[in-house]
Amino acid sequence: MALTKNERRLRIKNRIRKVVSGTEARPRLAVYRSNKEIYAQIVDDVSGKTVASSSSRDKDISTAKGNKSEIAALVGKALGEKAIKAGVETIAFDRGGYLYHGRIKSLADGARAAGLKF
Repeated sequence: MALTKNERRLRIKNRIRKVVSGTEARPRLAVYRSNKEIYAQIVDDVSGKTVASSSSRDKDISTAKGNKSEIAALVGKALGEKAIKAGVETIAFDRGGYLYHGRIKSLADGARAAGLKF
């Protein structure tokens, strides 16, 4: 029996999460993508705290014009700037089971442009 798209993504996500974990020195950048919006947060899994977060629903980003990939790049850049202010420079990227292209790649490139290393 074939898996649905969501079941397949959740299997990939679980496989990624077995390997990728956020520490205080190298937190995890977790991404969630809905049909309309994109959300990202930097998480320290050891202490269970979110260091920084950003989404396409933030006030300064939601007013921006552009397609969804361009908005994702703005989210990545905003998240990178917040992370640098919080003292985070190196992260582990958790793509959440999504393929690394399109909006996910744009978000990662935006975070790299802001100065994050991963």
